[in-house]
Amino acid sequence: MSAAQIIDPTRSSRGGRPRDPSRDGVIRAAILRLLADVGYGALTMDAVAAEAGVGKATIYRRWRTKQDLVVDTIAELNRVDAMPPDTGSLEDDLRVMLRSLVGVIRGPVGAATLSLLSTVPHQPALAEAFRAGPVGVWRDAFGEVWARAGARGELHPGVDVALAAETTSALIVQRWLLTGDPVDDAYADVVLEKVLLPLMRG
Repeated sequence: MSAAQIIDPTRSSRGGRPRDPSRDGVIRAAILRLLADVGYGALTMDAVAAEAGVGKATIYRRWRTKQDLVVDTIAELNRVDAMPPDTGSLEDDLRVMLRSLVGVIRGPVGAATLSLLSTVPHQPALAEAFRAGPVGVWRDAFGEVWARAGARGELHPGVDVALAAETTSALIVQRWLLTGDPVDDAYADVVLEKVLLPLMRG
């Protein structure tokens, strides 16, 4: 996944004259690279402008401060990749989404996210951006997939859809953040077949 894919080109500016939305992807990609390389503490607006190959005025037309810049970028993370498919089958929907999540984790968004995790507890705005951005986006997407499966009659009557949606990504995220073991499509398929499908069937 390229960083430019996480952009919503219709997003409005934070102020000032109208901006060129075609630059947003370049700037956000630069932000992700710098976050992964130097972390939040060493990130500067000047560095983003230099990395993106744009003038500082281009950056400041979009974001007033470094926190604005990072929060806004986080809030847009994963929106394209977490779009829930509708294959007509919960198994196929979950396979597509879990593999998409693996792709995010293994790409520039995942690297930037790891660099921010130690900062988030000390920055309430960043924490809220994570909740409203990546965490909320994936939770809602998985919830939609499970809810559709329930409407199709694929689920055992006792399945708690909200809990199932939260469970879907838990093992993958835990493995990524805590164990250091590989996160790949093969592991996503094991989670699907050994955990999620039995849950679906009750």
